[in-house]
Amino acid sequence: MRRPPEGYAWSRFGLPEYTDWLDESMSWKETCYIGDWSFLWQHRFTGPDALKMLQDITVNSFAKFEIGQSKHAIHTNIDGKVIHEGVLTRFGHEEFVLHGRGGFWASHYLASTDYDAKAEQEDWFIFQVSGPESVKVLEKVTGDRALRDTGFMRLHSIRIQGHDVWALRQGMAGEIGFELQGPIELKQEIYNCLVEAGQEFGIRKLGGRTAPINHLEACFPTIATDYLPAIFGPDMTDYLATFTASMPAFAQPAHVAGSYHASDVSEYYRSPVELGWARNIKFDHEFLGRAALEVEKAHPKRTIRTLVWNSEDVLDVQRSLFGKGEHYPFMDMPRDQRGFMWADNVTIGGDLVGVATSRGYSYYFREMLSLATLDIAHSEPGTEVTVHWGHPDGPQKPIRALVAPAPYKTDRRRSDLKTS
Repeated sequence: MRRPPEGYAWSRFGLPEYTDWLDESMSWKETCYIGDWSFLWQHRFTGPDALKMLQDITVNSFAKFEIGQSKHAIHTNIDGKVIHEGVLTRFGHEEFVLHGRGGFWASHYLASTDYDAKAEQEDWFIFQVSGPESVKVLEKVTGDRALRDTGFMRLHSIRIQGHDVWALRQGMAGEIGFELQGPIELKQEIYNCLVEAGQEFGIRKLGGRTAPINHLEACFPTIATDYLPAIFGPDMTDYLATFTASMPAFAQPAHVAGSYHASDVSEYYRSPVELGWARNIKFDHEFLGRAALEVEKAHPKRTIRTLVWNSEDVLDVQRSLFGKGEHYPFMDMPRDQRGFMWADNVTIGGDLVGVATSRGYSYYFREMLSLATLDIAHSEPGTEVTVHWGHPDGPQKPIRALVAPAPYKTDRRRSDLKTS
């Protein structure tokens, strides 16, 4: 039976719980939360050719990329499959910072070329303050009403406790929110200040048990949870060695469980089209994977959707733990905490039509949900499918599910801050 290696247990999102996961999961709908994403890596790219280098490995258009603007930058291989993705911010004419694993790929690519640019690794704190009350918390600690004029994916410079900090308006919970960035040595002081100021507005510290649920509800597919990075082929051998040497043991993205059993690791790769990011792909420049994505964007075969799992079938899984004999694999709440990709077969009439990932319980909706990459022909909301919960060689529980839109929760990231 294929199982993750012993001891492979971690939470990329920090401590498991602060109040409890039920309470914390309501914060981004009712009040706000503060979440610590300082574990993300940051790389700074500077020089006359920095923009050109980044453009050559990124599907996004840089035809309009202003100082103080950020983009969800996506990097693909020659087959159009996602290597990495992250937030890229332009701080100057020749100065860019890339948050996430993509910085390692861009640095590796740069080292093999003759672009007039250089890469340096940074060490910043990154806090998300998100939810309907988030802007009020930041106004309290900054006294800065101009925050409400900040455009989506734009930077705003603020001062907290006498320190200059960047506030990027984004909203990874599908709600209004800001990502605060600054030197790591200020981390605890800024965090404490935000928590104290947020008490008036019902702020919650976001724990690692519930943090991934906002990615599920808001449909933000995540590396090593919804797809594996396209770095395991023979053409990526050098980079794979560099990348894995840069990662701590708990962050090695190659452990998979669930009923879907691929014959090759590439079957766990996904393209930006399959992950719902087709709008980011622009063909106004040459980039790695362009030819493959031109074909796929014009004629997509799969897309991403939410699946709503049948509650009675889910309860059958839990009930099996209370009887003697064989039982179904444990279904953790609100979702698996062990940090690997759980991928399950999705079928109609016995035919495979997709793969379910990111299975999690939404206390807000009182439903078990998952994301799923589905064949276009079977992706219409309301379509009835079956998810096979378990391991490839059993036991497996067929769970009825309905196809629903992704994101499942209403997207409020771009709401007017002046009326919040």
